[in-house]
Formats: sequence, structure tokens, C-alpha cells
Amino acid sequence: MSQAKGDRRERELVNLLDEAGFAVMRAPASGSATERELPDVLAGDGETFYAIEAKSSAGNPIYLTGEEVEALIYFAQNFGAKPRIGVRFDREDWYFFHPGDLHVTDGGNYRVKKETAVAEGTDFDEFVGRSQKITLQEVGDATDSGPDPEIVRVLRAVEQGVMDVEEAAAILE
Repeated sequence: MSQAKGDRRERELVNLLDEAGFAVMRAPASGSATERELPDVLAGDGETFYAIEAKSSAGNPIYLTGEEVEALIYFAQNFGAKPRIGVRFDREDWYFFHPGDLHVTDGGNYRVKKETAVAEGTDFDEFVGRSQKITLQEVGDATDSGPDPEIVRVLRAVEQGVMDVEEAAAILE
């Protein structure tokens, strides 16, 4: 992917975080512009601070070198931020990972596949605190008066492929 497209994606992420209420900046000297290894984006909301390495791809897996990830973790620890890898595939939203949750290749590099990002990544709304992911297992483990049986029935139907997500959303509205 071109450097210009990568820069556009970083600016897009900065704008999204700004709109979500974060103080945010794109590190002007990230990448090869300096000898110091800096994250692409710094963001904070007064309580939580992130150092983000942003990567995007048209659809191929995204790779990060071991050195990139180590530098991100080192910077984040010294700055007092949480290190995150932000990935964006064409026609998909941003997804975020802690470096420790990424697949490590035999060569010591890190990889994120599109399917993995969509299935396991933290989506933007959850990342900025507008939503929280909950699994069917967590719904079943609830210790309060218990989940609404209708909601559980609909979620199980989606999980089993009997109902699509749009249909379930319409029922649950």
C-alpha cells in the first residue's frame, strides 16, 4: 500500500478519535522521519491513554516487524500509555489489538488477518467506550435474575445460522 494511503488512514483514525472525544495527535515523526521509534497516534480521554501503531491493507494480512512492536511497547510503557495495534482493511472498520494478542510468526514478526480482525479485534465503538462486547457464554453466566429468554433465543438463532444479524436486530429493537 502506498505511503499516501497509509497517511490518509492515520489521519482518518485521528479524526475518528477526535470526534469520539479523545485528545489525539498523529506523531509527526513516526516511521522513518526520525531515529526515535514513535507510535503513529497518541490518544487519551483523561483516564485512558493509548499509543497506537496504525496499519492498513487492501485485504492481505497485515505484518508488523518484531522491532516495530517492541518499540511501541517500550514507548507506551515509558509514556504511561496502553500499547495498541490499530488495523483497517478496505471496506472494514478499525479494529484494535493489544500486541500480546497478535499472532507471532516463526520469524518473530506479527500478523493480523482480516478474518481475525473482524472476529477477535476490538471494534472502534468498544475501543472508545461507546459499547461493550458480550458473548453468549457471558450472557449464560450472568448471576442476576438472568437474561431475557427472548434475547437469548434470538442470539442462539444467530449463532446457529438460523437467523441473520439484520433480522435479529429488527426483532430486538
